[in-house]
Amino acid sequence: MLIPILIFDVALVAWSLHLMQEAVERQEFSLMLAGTLVGLAAASTLVVYFLMNHCLGYLTQAGIPS
Repeated sequence: MLIPILIFDVALVAWSLHLMQEAVERQEFSLMLAGTLVGLAAASTLVVYFLMNHCLGYLTQAGIPS
């Protein structure tokens, strides 16, 4: 499951860099803001994946009686 998420994140980062490059060329603040938000979305996707993976692993082991 990690591979599709990594591919999605790489695509988001590439799109973010493209938006920021266009922002520098056109000198538009809104494109720079959009690129920043897309980059933050990529980072938050990975953070949420790892947090939920850890949480679900803990919950499944907590449910197993010793």
